[in-house]
Amino acid sequence: MTMQGRSRSGYSAWRLIAEELRREIVSGSRAPGSKLPSEGELAERFGVHRNTVRQAVATLAAEHLVVTRRGSGSFVAEHTVLVHRIGARTRLSDSLGRRARASGHLLESAVEPVPPAEIIERLVLGAGAGLRLETVLAVDGRPLSRATHWFAADQVPGLAERFRASGSITAALRSVGINDYMRAATTVGARHATAAEAADLGLPAGSVVLVTRSLDTLPDGTPLQVGLTRFVADRVELDIGHADLGLDGQA
Repeated sequence: MTMQGRSRSGYSAWRLIAEELRREIVSGSRAPGSKLPSEGELAERFGVHRNTVRQAVATLAAEHLVVTRRGSGSFVAEHTVLVHRIGARTRLSDSLGRRARASGHLLESAVEPVPPAEIIERLVLGAGAGLRLETVLAVDGRPLSRATHWFAADQVPGLAERFRASGSITAALRSVGINDYMRAATTVGARHATAAEAADLGLPAGSVVLVTRSLDTLPDGTPLQVGLTRFVADRVELDIGHADLGLDGQA
């Protein structure tokens, strides 16, 4: 693989190198504690200058995927990837079990008199207003996801304040009388984080996020929530239960 300057897709070579090495680390091809090839070896592998390799490795160090030891080189750090199973009644707390603690932080909330057309259609709002929540979820103090949640405003009165107090969408919904809901649809993609997303998630430039678009409903099929969630790609693996969701393999 040879990378000079920018790729045809417009991404800098160091970002592509960081992405390739990140994939090798997260997939387990490079085990925790193993030593990365030297800057010279990586420069030769990718056909770039050592400074480009150095920038890519620095990005992985900022993501806590590698540790650089002066005079010894760079080593794959111990890391844990959360496997989050998305089923009919998806709850992140079920994926975490007892080994980690999650806490949500409300960045912004707003009642939108005229939501985007997609939100009006999926939530069947008609002329009704939409409630938008912008949140960041941290697990054991490290940001895991940045999400945008949409609800029918008159369906969940006081939800923003309830979420601010509990740090959990599920708990906030229970507090306004919604004790159960189901995942009706999920699609998954991946891309580089925007500057704003990187800032909210504490990520270096060039980091990858997994993007899920979802629709939750009440048990009777009434639309409840449309979500757009950006997960830190090297901290989570999404396992979608197709049998539970009745999905057609979109990913």
